[in-house]
Amino acid sequence: MSTIRFELDQDIRPVSEFRKNAAGFIERLQKQKRSIVLTQHGKSAAVLVDVSEYQRMIDKLDKMEDLLEAERQIARGEVVNHDEAKKRIKDNLARWK
Repeated sequence: MSTIRFELDQDIRPVSEFRKNAAGFIERLQKQKRSIVLTQHGKSAAVLVDVSEYQRMIDKLDKMEDLLEAERQIARGEVVNHDEAKKRIKDNLARWK
């Protein structure tokens, strides 16, 4: 898993600078894979993220949501043991033949 570096002097930029050089910002995102925080009136306003990094974050969130749902199912007692799971799978496969 990658660790995202954040360099304050390079990764926080005013939106006016982005407007002047959007292509350069996008090129930097693609090469460095580091997000850029855009500020407006001195306050953070938006974050630019490389597409592949964004997809990685979405995939990670999906996995985390699946794990949380599994934990909720365990807490509710909605579980089966290994032998029962194998039996259910074999039964379902037999119906598909």
